Amino acid sequence: MRIPAISPDDLNEEQIPLYDDMSDEMSGYFSGFVKKRRDGALLGPWAPALYYPQFGKPWWENIKAIAAKPKLPKLAREVAILATGAHFKAGYELYSHTAIGESLHLDSDKIATITAGQRPHDLTRDEGIAYSIATSLASGGRLPEATWIMAVDEFGEDGAAELIFLIAGYHQLSAILNGFDVAIPSEDT
Repeated sequence: MRIPAISPDDLNEEQIPLYDDMSDEMSGYFSGFVKKRRDGALLGPWAPALYYPQFGKPWWENIKAIAAKPKLPKLAREVAILATGAHFKAGYELYSHTAIGESLHLDSDKIATITAGQRPHDLTRDEGIAYSIATSLASGGRLPEATWIMAVDEFGEDGAAELIFLIAGYHQLSAILNGFDVAIPSEDT
């Protein structure tokens, strides 16, 4: 990692409320994987966000907004996140969302295939749409109209918009992880 994780004892006045907010949120959706060192220092994307709170706080608010009251089916969300992480080869994202996918009972063969950068043959309709949009947006260019219509038909317009914002948020998260060379923690971290 290009910047050090910060022990809670070493946080400054600007970092403390951000640390507290991130720690509170981690007990819900962001669970099932290592997020903190034994001394309480945040790992993953939270470490650089905390190190640079002037950028990390707005980033975190965006992530919370995307995660709050989702309308999309949980497995479709995870398929989109895993497909995005696979495209960008964002190790910590794949590590953490593999754990989340497993906790939601996303089939392990699907997880393995997606994280290998391939489309599983047995995606449900909503998972397939999520995968198609994630990979289309990751490849660059405009989302095809037919794909947008398919998403609106399946999820409603708000759900389709949520999916695009979710994928965009994980593009940013992948850049943060890769830019700061965030490692996958060991269980004894």
